[in-house]
Amino acid sequence: MAKAGQEKVSEAVVVEAMKIARATQKPGQTKEQTKLIAKGIEKGIAEYKKQQKAKSRAADKAKKQQQRAKNRAAEQAEPETEAVSQASSPSRLPWILLGLSWLGFALYLGLLSK
Repeated sequence: MAKAGQEKVSEAVVVEAMKIARATQKPGQTKEQTKLIAKGIEKGIAEYKKQQKAKSRAADKAKKQQQRAKNRAAEQAEPETEAVSQASSPSRLPWILLGLSWLGFALYLGLLSK
């Protein structure tokens, strides 16, 4: 593992930093100054990449937490739904039995009156 101050920078970043440093070079600027500017640009790019990785990790973590919360809510809703559907079926049975008993009573009275 690299120490905090000695992160590895890819060759592409070094080349890009040197191109940028040369493009912004002022007249009379020494090669050493240009190299120092390139080092600063490298550090800036490395810091930017770290920040983007951290943001990406945070976004992924938040997304996973939301997904877990949604799954938990769905799991909690399922038992309630089953309980409601089971409760609605038996609640019809007493009404059906009541209707049949009234129908039977009416038929009985009709047969007695003949």
